[in-house]
Amino acid sequence: MARGWLTVADPTDEDAGDGAVDLFRALGRQIKVLRERAGLTQKALGERLGYAEETISAAERGRRVPQPELLEAVDDLLGADGVLKAAKEDVERAKAKARVRHPTWFKDYARLEAEAVDLCCFANQAVPGLFQTESYARAVFVSRQPLFDDETVETRVAARLARQGILTRWPVPAVSAVIQECVLRHPFGGRTVQRGQLEHLLDVARMRNVEVQIMPMASEEHAGMGGPFTLLTPKGRPQVGYLEVQHVSRLITDAEEVRVLAAKYGSIRSQALRPRESLLLIEKMLGEL
Repeated sequence: MARGWLTVADPTDEDAGDGAVDLFRALGRQIKVLRERAGLTQKALGERLGYAEETISAAERGRRVPQPELLEAVDDLLGADGVLKAAKEDVERAKAKARVRHPTWFKDYARLEAEAVDLCCFANQAVPGLFQTESYARAVFVSRQPLFDDETVETRVAARLARQGILTRWPVPAVSAVIQECVLRHPFGGRTVQRGQLEHLLDVARMRNVEVQIMPMASEEHAGMGGPFTLLTPKGRPQVGYLEVQHVSRLITDAEEVRVLAAKYGSIRSQALRPRESLLLIEKMLGEL
């Protein structure tokens, strides 16, 4: 599974915590000093620790919040005598307070998703965002046309990863997803990204509150030809639907339209492989890579 990061809010943003930004920059400077003292380039340090060069660069500039594993690894490798390790708790608190920025058009859905008790989605274009690895999510946003700048890519990746917390928060929502087989066979982002995504999907699919089904390419019936969609039920509120295509989104609250989507999803599930059969197919795909 890809190592996770949270993008730091722009220091000029009024919602960004100055103390958190200062902490991340200070830690980045410490990592840089230790690296240069050891005579290592960012690429060399990344290779020794298992991180990409750009990840080390972003951490040193205070543009990303490192996971505790990075602080521990740098501390041990470069002889920081526990200085970086001692900052782990401060970083975790800062991460919890860091502002996750969604695009304006997505915020209404994101708020409903965060309080969902039941969530269903059909995906025939990409792996559902709640299941994406960091590398896969980054490939999605990097390939977007018109192009995003680097900062926007990192902000969107961070926001997507942060949403995934609903899969493990308590009480956990009941989550169901049907994914088109061709989505998983597409080497999006490269074979390494594809393998990591399939491995992560297996982990997610084994969670007690999650059911993943694959719609096989050999299926002669398919109720999902109209495209991807999501159904969710916020706590104490009616079920709603959500559509997103070609950067245009729509939140559906009309009861009849939601009912139609729910009926369609029921048909899609019945046409897909059962959860256990789906796990076996994902394992088979991994074996073929």
